[in-house]
Amino acid sequence: MCGIVGYIGKRDVAPLLLEGLQRLEYRGYDSAGVVITSPKATGLKMVKAKGRVRDLEARVPKRFTGTTGIAHTRWATHGAPSDENAHPHLDPEDKVAVVHNGIIDNATELRAKLVADGVEFRSETDTEVITHLIARSEAETLEERVREALRHIEGTYGIAVLHADFNDRIVVARNGSPVVLGIGEKEMFVASDVAALVSHTRQVVTLDDGEMATLKADDYRTYTTEGSRTTASPTTVEWEAESWDMGGHDTYMHKEIFEQADAVDRVLRGRIDDRFATVHLGGLNLDAHDARKVRRVKILGCGTSYHAGMIGAQMIEEMARIPADAEPASEFRYRNAVVDPDTLYVAVSQSGETYDVLAAVQELKRKGARVFGIVNVVGSAIAREADAGVYVHAGPEVCVVSTKCFTNTTVAFALLALHLGRIRDLSVADGKRIIAGLRQLPAQIEQMLAREDEIKKLAQEFAEAKSMLFIGRVRGYPVAREASLKLKEVSYIHAEAYPASELKHGPLALIEPALPTVAIVPDDDLLEKNRAALEEIKARSGRILAVAHQEQEKADHTIVVPKNEDELDPILMGIPLQLLAYHTALALGRDIDKPRNLAKSVTVE
Repeated sequence: MCGIVGYIGKRDVAPLLLEGLQRLEYRGYDSAGVVITSPKATGLKMVKAKGRVRDLEARVPKRFTGTTGIAHTRWATHGAPSDENAHPHLDPEDKVAVVHNGIIDNATELRAKLVADGVEFRSETDTEVITHLIARSEAETLEERVREALRHIEGTYGIAVLHADFNDRIVVARNGSPVVLGIGEKEMFVASDVAALVSHTRQVVTLDDGEMATLKADDYRTYTTEGSRTTASPTTVEWEAESWDMGGHDTYMHKEIFEQADAVDRVLRGRIDDRFATVHLGGLNLDAHDARKVRRVKILGCGTSYHAGMIGAQMIEEMARIPADAEPASEFRYRNAVVDPDTLYVAVSQSGETYDVLAAVQELKRKGARVFGIVNVVGSAIAREADAGVYVHAGPEVCVVSTKCFTNTTVAFALLALHLGRIRDLSVADGKRIIAGLRQLPAQIEQMLAREDEIKKLAQEFAEAKSMLFIGRVRGYPVAREASLKLKEVSYIHAEAYPASELKHGPLALIEPALPTVAIVPDDDLLEKNRAALEEIKARSGRILAVAHQEQEKADHTIVVPKNEDELDPILMGIPLQLLAYHTALALGRDIDKPRNLAKSVTVE
């Protein structure tokens, strides 16, 4: 949940590192720091600052030059945001510098032992333990010193290490937290995310867990934490550097909401098979014989990905008639679940690095389960761990709050459901119907986005609320869950989501004029049931905003959404509620792209 960037070459390193930190600030933004050196230098120079990268940049002196360095932007786990707790962390002699993503589980125990040996700590972080372990090693090479330190470590890490006595190299290591090498022309980069690299190189090497690397200006080599050489060939990053620019929008969230029509077109492109009314998902490696053996589908994700999985489970049940359900990966990995050989497990993650999802995948693989991945980032940890999968092709998503990746993930689930359905019992006619609906989605999304001004006015009204209730029934319930999450993430307004059918079982006690209700009311076979729920709320003087396919008489306001096929309606009904959350947060003056206490990629427990 933090950002690492490093460089070794001939260029002035500080501007490169600061630029990289700006690219990575969405991964953590409560403090930042940079340390630099060069082959002719006699030591390390460091600057750190609590706050954003701009606060660090203001502290960097004009004569702060070098050709090698590592930098970090932090999301606090151990110790409050402060200058002292910011990374990099140095040893007492200021020779060893470490930046770290992840959590050291046995940090308390290691710290106690080091303190007993006379070590004085400068910070409250778990990371500083690594620095001292490396500094106390007497091994001949930096690689061996790092390796010795890691033998004592329990937990997750992505680290980069500089040493004043070995200033011709950067040593990095990965276990559960991403590390990507960027291969340049007589220069090398390292980062926790390709976003920091693509302005300079699109040739990257992604380390696996248990793997280390040594970067020199003209070379790199990879090896295991046990010292065995590994073979890592560079791959080409698909995304262009311009993908991380705001493109004329005031925020990344606004930009990414408005990219959704194009993003959905990308996830559909080249995958529709009109001849057989189905889709091609080459990454699945699932033939008809194997698909018919699937007796259940279990979808695992966290946050927004979990909500996309809830929609996906309903699509799979409706189109393929296979029992399916979604569960938070963060719960699944701890409950000693029964792993069924006839169940297809689907892991969902925007970054492909979400630690709870990755840990669940690894446990499932250990037990012999078949695991598919639905992820956005090519070559990410979950993409590599899964047996097969589908890329959602949403493009880079920089705002902490996910929008376009959520939408593309739900479309990817529609493709998977159609694929499984056509192998099983979904008719050709129904296959053609679903394909026609999928093809309508980009234009219908554009229709919704064209109504931004109308939704902005509604947001001004709801920005005064202290709490909001979101309700939906069956297809509408996951939409309500995701809309509720969006609102609280970005606006900090408390929000709850309930199935509309559960109103009478408790939540009606909350209804009053001060608690607005957002109701998802699709024009499907449950329309009258949903209207009855609106009657119950109105009878108790509740204010209602309906998201529906036609005006709702009992609602104070209705956002009318274009009608698609019943199975695909949830994909569209979430779009206006993204805009509602955005404009509510804007009205309240929130930091929209970087909500408090949150970070984009959750790579810690």
